[in-house]
Amino acid sequence: MKTFLAGAVLALGLVSSAHAQTVSAGTYNVEGTNLDGSAYTGTATIELTSETTCSIEWHTGSTTSNGICMLYGDAFAAGYVLDDAVGLIVYHVKGDGVLEGAWTISGKDGSGTENLTLQQ
Repeated sequence: MKTFLAGAVLALGLVSSAHAQTVSAGTYNVEGTNLDGSAYTGTATIELTSETTCSIEWHTGSTTSNGICMLYGDAFAAGYVLDDAVGLIVYHVKGDGVLEGAWTISGKDGSGTENLTLQQ
């Protein structure tokens, strides 16, 4: 019975880790909407700094912004600075290199959307 229980616990651990979402280092295509609903595109580069933290740099149009990020379960959040404002974005890690998110920036009303897709 102890062997069976140990095997069951091990199997559950393997299943849980197999379903854990991850974020890969690399360059992502960016598609988003601004606070006014207009669309934007660009790229974002993620560099992993630990198993759960990273740095991120966005290039959208003529704008570049830098931030720090963190993975927690299937949530991926980033704080960033854009000009003199602080922003926050929270993504849902969908798997297969896709992150779906919503963002806001200090001093502004509302939120925008942003999806990142890992370039192959």
